[in-house]
Amino acid sequence: MLGGMATLAQINQNVFKIGDCQWKTKTPYASIRRIVRHNKVGIYRIKPGLYGLETFRRQLEANGFIEETPENQDTEAMQEFNHYYYQGLLVEYGNMKQMATYVPRQDCHKRYSNRELGEVCTLSTLPRFGTDKVMRRSSTIDVIWFNKRDMPDSFFEGNIRRISRTPFSSMTTSATSPRE
Repeated sequence: MLGGMATLAQINQNVFKIGDCQWKTKTPYASIRRIVRHNKVGIYRIKPGLYGLETFRRQLEANGFIEETPENQDTEAMQEFNHYYYQGLLVEYGNMKQMATYVPRQDCHKRYSNRELGEVCTLSTLPRFGTDKVMRRSSTIDVIWFNKRDMPDSFFEGNIRRISRTPFSSMTTSATSPRE
């Protein structure tokens, strides 16, 4: 169902769908988190918040989901994977906040978890909210959240080291001036 890997949130959403599973604790989510983080048999950490099943490790690694270690964390491949992973998390978080979410066309086919980013975001085209210049610049931003009136709420741009959030209401004219 989850393809051998899942975020902690996906595990929490699906664990209660198991018919014969009973949690006799007042804090089932804390118990799930403890089991996933400390179970050394059968589950491994791909990166913070993303876990895989040992039986799927080869298949996941063949699809680019490689366990992050101190030795490989600075490689170009790992940084690219991290970029799209965190981009996907931002899209999912925006979806949970009932925002319409957008990623640029060039990122729609990049892998996030066990899907493509384009399958996770709710908008396939950028709603018209400004001048041609603003629209061209906005079409390349990593993640944009839109409110119910199709106006931008937040812009997210960054890399693994730093993701910056700019609320639309705080943008100044310098944000739309040419950068090059």
